Amino acid sequence: WRGAAPIQGALLAGDHETGITIMQMDEGLDTGSILLQERVAIAEDDTAQTLHDKLAQVGAHAIVQALRVPTTAHVQDVVNATYAEKITKAEATIDWSRSAIEICRQVRAFNPAPGAVTTWNGTPQKIWSAKCVVHGAASPGTIVDVGADGIVVAAGADAVSITELQKAGAKRMSAATFLGGSALDAGARLGT
Repeated sequence: WRGAAPIQGALLAGDHETGITIMQMDEGLDTGSILLQERVAIAEDDTAQTLHDKLAQVGAHAIVQALRVPTTAHVQDVVNATYAEKITKAEATIDWSRSAIEICRQVRAFNPAPGAVTTWNGTPQKIWSAKCVVHGAASPGTIVDVGADGIVVAAGADAVSITELQKAGAKRMSAATFLGGSALDAGARLGT
């Protein structure tokens, strides 16, 4: 991944690994010859923040190694390069007609910024943590189950169990805490 949002790009794509590249600078964006590369596995629960932290640690060691042990640079394979555009707030809006897997990737990719967003009764709600669950068919965005373990919302395929969220003007909270102060019931619709 090249560009402004390679971490988010890897998470959105569902990649199983990413990495750090130490490269020579040239006129292009992330197109210089490669001096050193280190791979990093992406865990199923990694967010943009946790993956950033892993990559920062690996990157610190990689730059020291590249400076200590000079190597011959090799040209990048441009055919396998993918450009990751700058993230916009519009991309963070959840489209419940997408599959649960895509929505969960979106939640992880946009945590901590800008945060995946949906609406409930016209009010924005940030979704900070969610997991994919199997559930019977329902109209996308419909809440199909509400409980302390999560708020289960139908997606285009399967469902998403929201486990941590934030209403406008409030702090992040667990689904159980959120439900304690909100009259959110099965049958309600998100994204409206």
